[in-house]
Amino acid sequence: MSENRIVRVGVGLWVLNDQGKVLLGKRLSKHGTGTWAPPGGHLEFGESIQLCASRELFEETGLRIPLGTIEPFATTNDIFYGEEKHYVTVHCRTKIDAGLANAITVKEKNKCETWQWFDLNKLPSPLFLSAQNLLKQKTL
Repeated sequence: MSENRIVRVGVGLWVLNDQGKVLLGKRLSKHGTGTWAPPGGHLEFGESIQLCASRELFEETGLRIPLGTIEPFATTNDIFYGEEKHYVTVHCRTKIDAGLANAITVKEKNKCETWQWFDLNKLPSPLFLSAQNLLKQKTL
């Protein structure tokens, strides 16, 4: 079976600060280049959803948070037709205080141009497909 015919599991972590803003990064990787997305990535074999979300957050931003603060809350079925990729994405959320919000850095400079905080009513465009699909079905 071709690798492009495999359905993968993605995990996205919507990080909200104490001002109600959400953390989004501008993607540089081939998958979704130029779109805005929360921290996230592939679920690894044997890994819990919360551990994946926490690991990806640390790898991408340098921020460590307790697993108990991560809440899975939605899933989306994301088919990237132009890229021939298919993901089921588990969306999680967490809240952090202002002190932690200031500690975020771009750790994977080949995958993310910048991390920025956005008002939920003024999100940037274009959003990554899984983020678009989530916002069509529910709010954070």
